[in-house]
Amino acid sequence: MTAFRALVVSEAKLLFRDPVTWLAAVVLPSVILLIFGGIFSAEPDTTLGGPRWVELFVPSLVVITVGTLGIQTLPQRLATYREKGILRRLATTPVHPAGLLAAQLVLYAATSVVALLLLIAVAYVRFDVPLPRDLPGYVAAFLLGMTSLFAVGLLLAAVAPSARAATAIAIPLFFAVMFLGGVYMPRALLPEIVQRIGEFTPPGVPALTDAWLGTTPELAPLAAMALGTLVVGALATRLFRWE
Repeated sequence: MTAFRALVVSEAKLLFRDPVTWLAAVVLPSVILLIFGGIFSAEPDTTLGGPRWVELFVPSLVVITVGTLGIQTLPQRLATYREKGILRRLATTPVHPAGLLAAQLVLYAATSVVALLLLIAVAYVRFDVPLPRDLPGYVAAFLLGMTSLFAVGLLLAAVAPSARAATAIAIPLFFAVMFLGGVYMPRALLPEIVQRIGEFTPPGVPALTDAWLGTTPELAPLAAMALGTLVVGALATRLFRWE
């Protein structure tokens, strides 16, 4: 088993020994959809631009998964490792910072995909929400939005001296991402300037929504997500501290 694979397997075991984290990331979005989808009207809402409320809410729920994993779990876990000296011991092995961060990215990306598939299945079976109409566009928007948000989490994880410090930064950042992503309030009801900011804020919910409804996502936000992933990810690797 290669060192990279061993890292991924080890981190996966630790993640799934923490049911609160993976249940919040994988199951919670679908549970929220079941609860609120059954409360609000299933008819098209003209105040939201025509589609049913539930069709616009499903893409926003993706934020819960990638935000929980990328902004909260990932930085806190690595900061805890740094605080307890685990990273200092890893520094004596052939493990490179880029490999350690990439292992986290692979694990949390795989978990996010599982959560997304569950959410799509629940939306389709329970509320007859059509599958993403522009599937290639949706896949591209999801991957770019997810990796750009995870890159932010990796940067925080790379420099946070302790779990408490990581949490202090992660919590307000998480709520800001949730707000801009339309989890608390439909994006159509937000001020236009806030909606525009949300287009360029990971994980790029407007692009996810457009692709889901069959409209080709705008290229500028997707390009910004791709650039952000490369720049912030490289910065995280460069600034990574073992202790």
